[in-house]
Amino acid sequence: MAVIVPFESPLDASIEQLVGLVAADMERVNATILSRTGSEVTMIPEVANHLISSGGKRLRPMLTLAMANLTGYSGDGHIKLAASVEFMHTATLLHDDVVDESELRRGKLSARMLWGNEASVLVGDFLLGQAFRMMVEVGSLRALDILSSAAATIAEGEVMQLAAAKNTATTEDEYLAVIRGKTAELFAAACEVGPVIANRPKAEQTACRSVGMNLGIAFQLVDDVLDYGGKSAKLGKNVGDDFREGKITLPVVLAFRRGNDVERAFWVNALERGEIGDGDLDHAVGLMTKHRALEDTINRAQHYGAMAVDALALFPASPMKTALEQVVAFCLARSH
Repeated sequence: MAVIVPFESPLDASIEQLVGLVAADMERVNATILSRTGSEVTMIPEVANHLISSGGKRLRPMLTLAMANLTGYSGDGHIKLAASVEFMHTATLLHDDVVDESELRRGKLSARMLWGNEASVLVGDFLLGQAFRMMVEVGSLRALDILSSAAATIAEGEVMQLAAAKNTATTEDEYLAVIRGKTAELFAAACEVGPVIANRPKAEQTACRSVGMNLGIAFQLVDDVLDYGGKSAKLGKNVGDDFREGKITLPVVLAFRRGNDVERAFWVNALERGEIGDGDLDHAVGLMTKHRALEDTINRAQHYGAMAVDALALFPASPMKTALEQVVAFCLARSH
C-alpha cells in the first residue's frame, strides 16, 4: 500500500543546481576519498568502496562545500573536511547495518551480508580514523572540535535509539532527541565547519549550523514516512524495514498515541514482541492513515524545512543560496 502525501513547494525541488555549483570541488573530494581508502589490507578498500561507490547522493559533503562557498572561503581545507564528513557518514552506515541486521543498503546487498559483521565494524573504524587524520591536517582546532563532538553525539543518538527500540511508550520529544543526535548532528556539523574555516562571524556559523540541523531533522522525518509509503527503488532498502525491525519512528509514535486499546495492542504485538504476520504492514499503514500519522509527520518535516530556509535568510541572494533553498525543497519532496 503506497501513501501519497502531497507537498507543495514554491521552489524547484532539486539538488541539480547545488550539484553543478560544487561539481569541481566534488571531483577533488571524490579523489581524496579514493586515495584515503587505500590500504595494504585488501579487505579495507573492498568493503569501503562497496558502499562509497554505491550511488549515494553525497549530500553531506556537498553541504560542507556549499557553506564554505556561501561564506567566501578561499582555501583548500573544505575539500578534506567534506571527505571527512563522507567518511563519518559511511562509517555510521556500516555500523548501523550491523546493529539493524540490514540486508540491503542503497539497493545492494549490505557490506555485512558480503563480508560479515566483524569486517563492517572494523572498516567503519578505519574510515573514522582516516576522517580524523584529515581533520587534523586541515589545522582548524575549532573544525576538529565540531566534527569530533558530532562523532560522539551520533554515537549517543545510536545508543538512544537502541534504548528506544521496540518501546511503544517512546514520546515524540524522545524520538526527536534520537534523530537530532543520530542524523541531524552530522548535517549540522557538515554545514558549520565551512564558515568556521572561513573565519566568519559567530552569527553566520550559527546560521549555517541551524540550516544543517533543521534540514537533517526534516530529512529523517521524510525517511520515516517513506518506510511506510515509499518504493524500494527510492529507499534503497525494503519498504517496511523499520516496521519489521521493530523501530519506533514518528509515524508509529503518533499512530500509537492516537489509537484505541485494540490498535495499541497491535503495535505492541508487532513492534515489541515481533509478532508480524501477512498483511500486518498494510494494517499498520491503514492505522497511520486513519490517524493522519504520515501526513502529520510530513507537516513536522515541513516545519523544520521552513526553519532551515529561514536560517539562510541571513545571507545575501546568490546562486548558492538559491541552490541550498532548493535542496531543502528536494528533501521534503521525496515524500511523494
